Formats: sequence, structure tokens, C-alpha cells
Amino acid sequence: MKNNPELDQELEDDLFEHYRFEASKGQAPLRIDKYLMNLVENATRNKIQQAATAGNIYVNDVPVKSNYKVKAFDVIRVLLSHPPYENLLEPENIPLDIVYEDDQLLVVNKKAGMVVHPGHGNYSGTLVNALAYHFDNLPLNSSERPGLVHRIDKDTSGLLVVAKTELAMAYLTKQFADKTSEREYIAIVWGNVEEEEGTIQGSIGRHVKDRMQMAVFLDGDQGKPAVTNYKVVERLGYVTVVACRLETGRTHQIRVHMKHIGHTLFNDERYGGNNILKGTTFTKYKQFIDNCFKILPRQALHAKTLGFEHPTTKEFMRFDSEIPSDMVECIEKWRTYSKSNQPEEE
Repeated sequence: MKNNPELDQELEDDLFEHYRFEASKGQAPLRIDKYLMNLVENATRNKIQQAATAGNIYVNDVPVKSNYKVKAFDVIRVLLSHPPYENLLEPENIPLDIVYEDDQLLVVNKKAGMVVHPGHGNYSGTLVNALAYHFDNLPLNSSERPGLVHRIDKDTSGLLVVAKTELAMAYLTKQFADKTSEREYIAIVWGNVEEEEGTIQGSIGRHVKDRMQMAVFLDGDQGKPAVTNYKVVERLGYVTVVACRLETGRTHQIRVHMKHIGHTLFNDERYGGNNILKGTTFTKYKQFIDNCFKILPRQALHAKTLGFEHPTTKEFMRFDSEIPSDMVECIEKWRTYSKSNQPEEE
């Protein structure tokens, strides 16, 4: 049966785009149902195959079946009959930790475990759901998400600035794009970081094999440029506390860059930090690590400092937040352990 472009367009006009991906330069041929399973969180192969059968999966603007093999630079779109859940946003009365607010913006301290915006598998309980309840008519960003100038991962805690007006959205977004904002994170990483301070450079893009991870591409042909500056805060034997200052804001940037130099974030499950990466084989050490993981059941990362120029007053504002109790308790345990157990030579 031949494609009917006019009919295809009619059908597409009744659908809403939920996902869009571009296959990387190094993408080897892979069935689209397997490709999307690796990329879309919580998706099952059966659901993806049903979507393909219904004509809801497009590659380069043409609907494909589930056995289509994705190639380099293919543009894949998933279209469904209902709007994305971001567009069906339900306001929810969720308390916000607001550290500053005026008529243009607010700064919130997000707790670990809270997703920033609705998406696949997370349609409620997000920061955006809370913002929609507490504030009316927040401006939309380029992804049509109200108020959001930037974001941090679900299990990362810390500071975020939220725009309350169109002026603030444009002015703050430009600062993040121009690298004139300040963002500093505190992290616990595996291993004894050799240099007191340094800079990590390397483009970040989707991992070629594991689409739920990001990866560093040194040749620059894939991904987007990323720069992270780090400085050692405290050495605790088999782990190090570091401060990371971002020049760019790529997905999982600190997590990926620190792993790239051999220092995966402590208890970062997605990147292997939930395994014992440094230390001894003694049973007591394993028990100690397990206890640390229970205290800190997430990646050890906190967005501690945030700075930007105010949209109307032009004053440079800098905010600082306390390191959350789970990270503090974990650091204290490592201090005690490192004093009584000197690391082996590596």
C-alpha cells in the first residue's frame, strides 16, 4: 500500500507530539521498539509495538512499524491522541521551601526525590505541579513548562530560580545561556581526587548503547559542549567531597563529568556509584558502605549556591543553601571511618 501524504497529515493533525529524538552519528541499526525502550523511561516493548501498529511512531515524518531499524541522524517522533501531560497540568497543594521571592522571580530549595516537571511516569507531585497551585499565570519556557528557567535531577537537592514574568524568563534564560549565572554544587565522589582543583571539558550526549545514560564525547562531533570546574573540599580516604562550578548546564553534567575522570558520584545508581568502587574487601567495610547508602539513598549531589543578575534591579544576587542532613550525616560517617582506617595505597 502506498503512503498517502495528505491522509498522513490529516491523521497527524489529530495527534500530539510526546517525544522527539534524533539518533546520534554513531547509532548502529537497531529496531525502533528496542531503541525507544532504552530511551523512554518506564516504557514496555509491548506498548511501543502497539503505538507503532496504531501509526503513532514517525521517523523522518513517515509512520513506521516496530521492526523499522533506526539509523544515524533519524528523527523519531512519538505522537499520541491526547496532549502531553505537561499540557494537562494539575495544580497540587505541595509545600515549597521558598528562600526568596519578589514580583519578578522566586528561589526555591528543592528537596531530593522531587521531580522538577511532569513527564513520562511522573505526572504528579512535581515542582511544576506545586508552582501551578501557588502561582497564577507563570510564563512558559521554550519547552512550555511554567516558570522553569533551569532544572536539576530528581534525586539532586538544592536551589532553583523560577521566573514569575515574561521579562524575568527571558532575562534569566539568557544569563544561563551566556554562562553569566553562577551555580556551585557539593558532591561526594568515589576515590581520592588527585588534583586540588581542575576543569573537565568534553561534550555530553546520549550514550550510544545505554540511552538512559549520558556520555562524554571528546571529539566534539556528538553531544553539546560542557565545562565543569571542580575543587577538593575534603579528603575522606576512599571518597572525596568536591565543589563543582558549572559553566554549562547539560543533562547529568556533574555526574557524567566526574565519572569520566574516574570519580563517580557516591551512590549514583544510574552511573554505577551504588557499587563499592574503592576500598577494601573486608566484610566490615561492606557493612559500613551499606549503612552509608541507607543514610544517603540517592546520588550525593546538592545545588548549594546560585547567583544571577536580577531582571529589573540589575543587582547581582547570590543565594546559598545548607547541605541537606542526609549528605551531612554521610560525610560525618566517612570522617569517623577515615580517621580510624587509613586507606591502602592504590
